Amino acid sequence: MNAAKNESLQWHRLDSEKVLEVLQSSAKGLSSEEARRRLERHGPNELLEKRHKPLWRMFLDQFRDFMILVLIAAAVVAGVIGEPSDTIAIAVIVLLNAVLGFVQEYRAEKAMAALKSLAAPAATVLRDGRPASIPARQLVPGDLVVLEAGNVVPADIRMTEAVQLRIDEAALTGESVPVEKGVESLRSEDLPVGDRKNMAYKGTLVTYGRGRGMVTATGMETELGHIASLLQGQDEGRTPLQKRLGAFGRKLAYAVLAICAIVFLSGVLRGEPTLLMLLTAISLAVAAIPEALPAVITISLALGARKLVRKQALIRKLPAVETLGSVTYICSDKTGTLTLNSMTVEQIFVDGHLHRSGDLPGAGAVESGEGAQPDKRSLELLFKALSLCNDARLDASNAVIGDPTETALFELGREKGYLRDRLDEKYPRLGEIPFDSERKLMTTFHPWEDGRVISFSKGAVEEILERCGKTASDGRTEEVDTARILETAEQVAGDGLRTLGFGFRIWESLPDDPTPETTETGLTFIGMVGMLDPPRPEAAKAVSMCRTAGIRPVMITGDHPLTAEVIARRVGIIGTEEGAVMTGRQLARLSLEDFKYQVEKMRVFARVAPEQKLKIVKALQEKGQFVAMTGDGVNDAPALKRADIGVAMGITGTDVSKEASHMILLDDNFATIVKAVREGRRIFDNIRKFIKYTMTSNSGEICTIFLAPFLGLPMPLLPIHILWINLVTDGVPGLALAAEPGEADIMDRPPRAPKESIFANGLGIHIIWVGLLMGGVSILTQAWFIDNSQSHWQTMVFTVLCLSQMGHVLAIRSERESFFRQGALSNKPLFGAVLLTFLLQMATIYVPFLNGIFKTEPLTAGELSVTLLFSTVVFLAVELEKAFKRAQAQDKRHRPEEFQS
Repeated sequence: MNAAKNESLQWHRLDSEKVLEVLQSSAKGLSSEEARRRLERHGPNELLEKRHKPLWRMFLDQFRDFMILVLIAAAVVAGVIGEPSDTIAIAVIVLLNAVLGFVQEYRAEKAMAALKSLAAPAATVLRDGRPASIPARQLVPGDLVVLEAGNVVPADIRMTEAVQLRIDEAALTGESVPVEKGVESLRSEDLPVGDRKNMAYKGTLVTYGRGRGMVTATGMETELGHIASLLQGQDEGRTPLQKRLGAFGRKLAYAVLAICAIVFLSGVLRGEPTLLMLLTAISLAVAAIPEALPAVITISLALGARKLVRKQALIRKLPAVETLGSVTYICSDKTGTLTLNSMTVEQIFVDGHLHRSGDLPGAGAVESGEGAQPDKRSLELLFKALSLCNDARLDASNAVIGDPTETALFELGREKGYLRDRLDEKYPRLGEIPFDSERKLMTTFHPWEDGRVISFSKGAVEEILERCGKTASDGRTEEVDTARILETAEQVAGDGLRTLGFGFRIWESLPDDPTPETTETGLTFIGMVGMLDPPRPEAAKAVSMCRTAGIRPVMITGDHPLTAEVIARRVGIIGTEEGAVMTGRQLARLSLEDFKYQVEKMRVFARVAPEQKLKIVKALQEKGQFVAMTGDGVNDAPALKRADIGVAMGITGTDVSKEASHMILLDDNFATIVKAVREGRRIFDNIRKFIKYTMTSNSGEICTIFLAPFLGLPMPLLPIHILWINLVTDGVPGLALAAEPGEADIMDRPPRAPKESIFANGLGIHIIWVGLLMGGVSILTQAWFIDNSQSHWQTMVFTVLCLSQMGHVLAIRSERESFFRQGALSNKPLFGAVLLTFLLQMATIYVPFLNGIFKTEPLTAGELSVTLLFSTVVFLAVELEKAFKRAQAQDKRHRPEEFQS
């Protein structure tokens, strides 16, 4: 018996005797000697971790990004030419960036540690025919394990005995209700993990009952081990912004080197001093590199993350904030994310008619109901039955605890005025026959009128009807119409609701030693209920916003396909289209290559296994989609890590899923993801605005210095002027752009393509034409005042270039909306930064101490007026550009449809 053979066996299809035979074990378990030999052969029952990257290597890897290398080079150059302030500023930015990257990568390594924490520390087994408690890591295939309520399942186990055994497998399969376990073999070949009722899996929790079973797999061979392998095999890719900035940094470095070389050579050939031209070229190189960009990105992401926490989204990895803006698909779990994670009774069949639960009156209010109301006695009997034949209870905080189905019935009874504590006083439980999965029924006994006893039975509708001869109707009993009730039950189930039937029987006294065979017969049918975990009220609106924003929401769930489709239609994930639901079985039959051609047509995936969630994410990514994936269980961790954005649940999520994720929803709400996407788009817009602003400013500086000599003019700026403009204008105003509010149409446009250049949508053209205009206005100022024999021309050029950039930053706050419509104070940090920059520039002109440092001279009132007038040209030009864009958009909206393509 080897591991490979073990793994290939479908244990759920084998009967108990065959399992013992294959595992070479017995009903008394293994001997201690045999267990020792098997432990040597199979190894300890624990999850193995791949070798970690050393911390020093993890830290040094943060400096490999091309943009960071360019900045380091700029810092060295700035130090060489005697500008230590620039060197220090760049060094701080680079170091901060490295520390943030290191922390994020270090935290990502914790997912495996969280997965290992799920393992049970000890297990009870039969060794040498006697019960023994051993460390769970010493379990081997063939061990006979004893399970009781409260135990964590220590390995994968094929059950050989199960007494009312229920196991919570939510962490592994996503199934929200504890699963009833049995021992009968299952014949289906391709059953998903959640449907293997005779198997118990490592890391799941026994919630009720007891059982025994043979260990079939340990360590990395278990389902949990399989997930660990998937988790360790997934490397996180670079975010779209990181890819764009890498390409941007390379292109920028080459362009800057070329331009600086041309400026230096042309100046020397024209007879300018070699040292001056060298310093000018180097200053230009330092100025052209947007060293504030990493700081702006980090601050934008940090501010966005802080804002998202207030909206119930906790960002674990900063780049995820921006990545949200690129999302094209949101693959969401159903339970708790799109739904309330709380079963609710929606429909009630009583007195021969089907009613919505909200339409039925409560205790003492039957006569006030509108429309056709059921008989008061039949309704009272049903509400008493669902309240009394129920194990749910209130805890100290008055919250209902128990099985989700029973809590739904308890809540309905409470809502209708049938309070459990009052009912228990009048009708205390005298006896019970607990629920079990074979008969699918539960029965309780209570005192009734005239000293008699009543038994209430609840369970599967067909099982209740099989034991009923009559039905309660209009206060009397009549022959039960089984066919009609079953037809109604199928109709309710067809709406995706879980059905439950109720019956009763009157006894003269409490039966002695009640058994199912003697007491669950001769029942009278009371009615049935249809239950559903309903959609969150805000889910439909959030899904609609996704569609408007060009994002496709997809549901991935472990629940039944019919239930999943009903919820998907209610929230708008599925519209009128057919064939948009795929099950785990159907998915298992498709290769990844075949699945890629169908994945974009699907809107719901039901009954899926862990590796299938991963398969869905991979298929969408290979089709060029950008995927956000939600999950709460251990089974979701590999897909969360592989997804472009992994979103874990904060309330129901396991530690494993949280550690593998990029973002945690503190309220487990789908609508919160949509808010996060909006914030991600806003942040990317603002980063793009900063690039537009700083690169246009740099372009203007380059044009001014590059073109002036070709027009026969002397060097318009000194190296100190270039570095000052670079320090003052690129710094504070650029950082203040991070606080810019989102545009009004931010969720009315499609996601940007993941491969889209950072210069797309006219950004590159804007940088060129506005840079040329900025340089042109500066050169015009120089030419005009040199010709007029003004000695202050260089100070005027210096000021025009500086203040033109301030006008530009105010104008580009929005792609289309006018600055005057936005209002100067709608971004107070930016308004303050522009005002501060203006005052600092004035100080370089009018503070005598600074004149010597900056080689400036005080301007007359007339010269300052002309300088300020010239400085508005760029602002007005960009405002005209936006007015033209608005006119185009207006024209497109009013154009007849036949002219629009």
